[in-house]
Amino acid sequence: MSSVASNMESNRVSEVCSELWCLSKSNRCITNSIPAAEGTLCQTHTIDKGWCYKRVCVPFGSRPEGVDGSWGPWTPWGDCSRTCGGGVSSSSRHCDSPRPTIGGKYCLGERRRHRSCNTEDCLPGSQDFREMQCSEFNSVPFRGKFYSWKAYRGGGVKACSLTCLAEGFNFYTERAAAVVDGTPCRPDTVDICVSGECKHVGCDRVLGSDLREDKCRVCGGDGSACETIEGVFSPALAGPGYEDVVWIPKGSVHIFIQDLNLSLSHLALKGDQESLLLEGLPGTPQPHRLPLAGTTFHLRQGPDQTQSLEALGPINASLVVMVLARTELPALRYRFNAPISRDTLPPYSWHYTPWTKCSAQCAGGSQVQVVECRNQLDSSAVAPHHCSAHSKLPKRQRACNTEPCPPDWVVGNWSRCSRSCDAGVRSRSVVCQRRVSAAEEKALDDSACPQPRPPVLEACHGPTCPPEWAALDWSECTPSCGPGLRHRVVLCQSADHRATLPAAHCPPAAKPPATMRCNLRRCPPARWVASEWGECSVQCGLGQQQRSVHCTSHTGQPSRECTETLRPPAMQQCEAKCDSAPPGDGPEECKDVNKVAYCPLVLKFQFCSRSYFRQMCCKTCQGR
Repeated sequence: MSSVASNMESNRVSEVCSELWCLSKSNRCITNSIPAAEGTLCQTHTIDKGWCYKRVCVPFGSRPEGVDGSWGPWTPWGDCSRTCGGGVSSSSRHCDSPRPTIGGKYCLGERRRHRSCNTEDCLPGSQDFREMQCSEFNSVPFRGKFYSWKAYRGGGVKACSLTCLAEGFNFYTERAAAVVDGTPCRPDTVDICVSGECKHVGCDRVLGSDLREDKCRVCGGDGSACETIEGVFSPALAGPGYEDVVWIPKGSVHIFIQDLNLSLSHLALKGDQESLLLEGLPGTPQPHRLPLAGTTFHLRQGPDQTQSLEALGPINASLVVMVLARTELPALRYRFNAPISRDTLPPYSWHYTPWTKCSAQCAGGSQVQVVECRNQLDSSAVAPHHCSAHSKLPKRQRACNTEPCPPDWVVGNWSRCSRSCDAGVRSRSVVCQRRVSAAEEKALDDSACPQPRPPVLEACHGPTCPPEWAALDWSECTPSCGPGLRHRVVLCQSADHRATLPAAHCPPAAKPPATMRCNLRRCPPARWVASEWGECSVQCGLGQQQRSVHCTSHTGQPSRECTETLRPPAMQQCEAKCDSAPPGDGPEECKDVNKVAYCPLVLKFQFCSRSYFRQMCCKTCQGR
């Protein structure tokens, strides 16, 4: 069996507790993806003999307790899905700190969270976000053809799927299972789609916000900025032309016009410039959207077959509702909320602004909701002095992003360069930490932080260094005892010590000394040196032998500093062994031939070693 097949078989044996593999008649490994029975023998890299217990291989005979899972840290918030108009940012976490094992419980709670972002209004004239997503499929073929797509606004489709209508063709289709997060679920609503589901948001476009529009469509208002005007209009007599029904002032909201005679075909709307903005409506029951006066009017048919024209508003121009009274007298019910005139409404009031962005992405931040003074008529922000200081609302604050931060590197500042000129090295501290709260940080092992670790050292460079003196090592002290000198070579070199320069390039005052006095130890005193003893002055009997004695310094040179009393002798007595001879055969009697003053002089001047003088002065030389 090959090593690859052997490894595969080994892996399958170790995974038997989670998935049982069997050998077929054709010698192939097969499985039906079910675990082995409890108690089945198993083996892993760390367990030589084990058994299956709750789909895990554990030591044989043991029944360990399961470990419940626990959530790991939240990931940092992702990019916002929109640049304006209310987008969504998300963060996720995993059940891996620790993972559930041996039947342990899985983590409870949300694995993914969302928050609102970029809630400010888009610029006037910006393309509708859903229309933008449909138009991106214009360059994508559909069933082999290219179409120009626009958003489908009709019913019968999922609110958060991207359903697009092919312009010029009588069909629509779902181009994506889910729209981009932050797309409004339906027209004229602030609710948005998140992960393919419609989620409620407050009127401040913040997920989870409790702020609601009042009847005047003022976010967080109390309904005091407008008044409801409603009624039923029926002309007394039929006549030629249109007849005015009601005047709807600029800024009105929640406009509702219903024809009690089942059709709005005789309805007309007139603008400020006395021009007809709308004349006659289709009698078909199909829904229609009519952009008009800065808002969208919807033509709808109720369960009792009556038709109505509705708009959320506010309208940016005053409208006059008119009817054409002919043979059949129309009857209209109308209702709208009109802004209260400046004379009866306090012009300015305090309002809460949306929550600020969280001050920290993790480990505990804060959000603030401040108040601002607004114009009641158009909800625009004005200077604070316009509102009453006594009625000012308190500032709100709340905690946010309280979960611990993921481990990350905490990097200190770089130190100064190790050299003030040319190339050097600088360092900094790099520590793996995890911020638990605003006031607590926990140091971790380097392996817990993202790799690779930021560098601790780096090269640094300064200006070019000037030439400098470079001294070589000192020589040995000469002489080796007593007062002496050490010497060394001093060179003028470039800063990198690669080139030797003339001495004039370096500052003379900074030149190191080239010689130095030294005294390793005191020199030994002069001493007497004696040579080997010479031969004895006689060959038989007592004689004298001599040697030379000189005063020598420690260097071997002649000296006069030796102590005379310690001078070794230069002469000593010696005795030479005489040979024995039979009587009559012996030599002549040893005597001095010259008995005057000759023999003493021979002895005095050490001539006894010479055979002639030794024979002539035998007695004197032998000391007899």
